[in-house]
Amino acid sequence: MFKKRDEVEEFWALKDISFTVEPGESIGIIGRNGAGKSTLLKILSKITPPTTGRIVSRGRIASLLEVGTGFHQELTGRENIYMNGSILGMRKWEIDKKFDEIVDFSGTDKFLDMALKHYSSGMQLRLAFAVAAHLEPEILVLDEVLAVGDVAFQRKCFQKMEDISSGGRTIILVSHNMTQVKQLCKKGVLLDQGKLQFVGNMHDAISGYLNNSVRNNNIDVSSLGRMGTKSPDFTIQTMRVLNVKEDLQVLEGDKLSLEIEYEVFAPINELVVGFSLTDFYGNNVVECRSTASYKKFEGAVGRYRARVDVFPGVSSGTYNLNVGARSDVSHLEFIPSVASLDILPAVSELEEWNKSSAGILSVKSDWDIKKI
Repeated sequence: MFKKRDEVEEFWALKDISFTVEPGESIGIIGRNGAGKSTLLKILSKITPPTTGRIVSRGRIASLLEVGTGFHQELTGRENIYMNGSILGMRKWEIDKKFDEIVDFSGTDKFLDMALKHYSSGMQLRLAFAVAAHLEPEILVLDEVLAVGDVAFQRKCFQKMEDISSGGRTIILVSHNMTQVKQLCKKGVLLDQGKLQFVGNMHDAISGYLNNSVRNNNIDVSSLGRMGTKSPDFTIQTMRVLNVKEDLQVLEGDKLSLEIEYEVFAPINELVVGFSLTDFYGNNVVECRSTASYKKFEGAVGRYRARVDVFPGVSSGTYNLNVGARSDVSHLEFIPSVASLDILPAVSELEEWNKSSAGILSVKSDWDIKKI
């Protein structure tokens, strides 16, 4: 039963947030989905005014909060470059000076005089990032901008952000990729359910983020945030860690048993389901896909339960558990940081800690997928 208008509950996306970003500082904002990160960036970018309090900024701000932010779909790529520069307060001769660099970086030279609505999401991302990065704002605000681009372009963008940072300009970055945010940012802000949990060293912020991850062996992932594009033909609903001790813990060298339930809404060719473990810094340590047992699994419409038994072969530590799927032609879904998994040190016969090393491994696994 729906509530009447006067019975609507008050909801604060952010509350009691206060911190300072110094000129030339690179700061990473992290937290689980729904923590308030994107809302905070919109307020910092002056897109959304705060209900209470105020934001004090000095310098020109360029924001890239989602693909095509600040662009007009009916204008051409060329016209959008000049429009964005004007919004940033630049004169035409200043934009002219940077124009060739922007086009070269984005790789959109063949499409400059085409309306933006005909660009793919990847092309729009490349152009939007190139404009934001090359028109020399004092403050660059970025929200998961590398989630859509291909790997080569991600590297190119990351190198550009490092150049911007080393040049003394300020970067405010939201990302689920702990490797990127740790490498680029010295200072971290950790949000949780709209409240400020920590401000300080990026390493400590990441540690707090991982310690606050889900610690339940039966995880409803249907409401968790996805990264990149999301297919309407497929969804992952739950993940279970079957053979855990209390608090999502397994011993080093022990088998890890996972169960993933998903639903297919339209036939999918060569459906691949998988999971990965990432370390403290977001490095991919183990990746395991259903292709280990099913080379070509045709996903007919229906609900499925996939079980995998695997020996991860990684050393003791805390790892993020991520889950995703793809077809023969495209990405279907990727859900990062579904849970935080502890792999505990194994004790040898001599009562010494096992000293095995973590790394990116190829592991044997056994999958069983049945329609349910």
